[in-house]
Amino acid sequence: MQRPKSPIPAPVASDRGTRVALIFALAAQRLSAFYEHGQWLTAAQGASLAADWLARSQRSLTHEERLQLSQLSDQMARQMAATLSREAGLFAAHEMMEALDPNYHSELAEMLMKECDALLGADVL
Repeated sequence: MQRPKSPIPAPVASDRGTRVALIFALAAQRLSAFYEHGQWLTAAQGASLAADWLARSQRSLTHEERLQLSQLSDQMARQMAATLSREAGLFAAHEMMEALDPNYHSELAEMLMKECDALLGADVL
């Protein structure tokens, strides 16, 4: 008699690229919400969005890690909004949202992804 197979646990998002991509995607969402509705997502809302996105690829991070990534994305988005004109901010938000599609190429998005990587490097995760 064969033993029933145990369910395979969902893989844990442990690679740096996933974390960098989450910071980028959350920053894009934050900027879009800010320019469209004049509101910033809370850290908890960002962490919840990250959980939803990770679940789609059967990945996970602890709540504390998602919250920390959410806070890093908030820092980046607010800094961008504070230093860019409204028109430039709208353009950046649009480029970032478009760049969430892997088939879309954007030099600006690539540069901002590097900034996300540097931001993650400056923080302890």
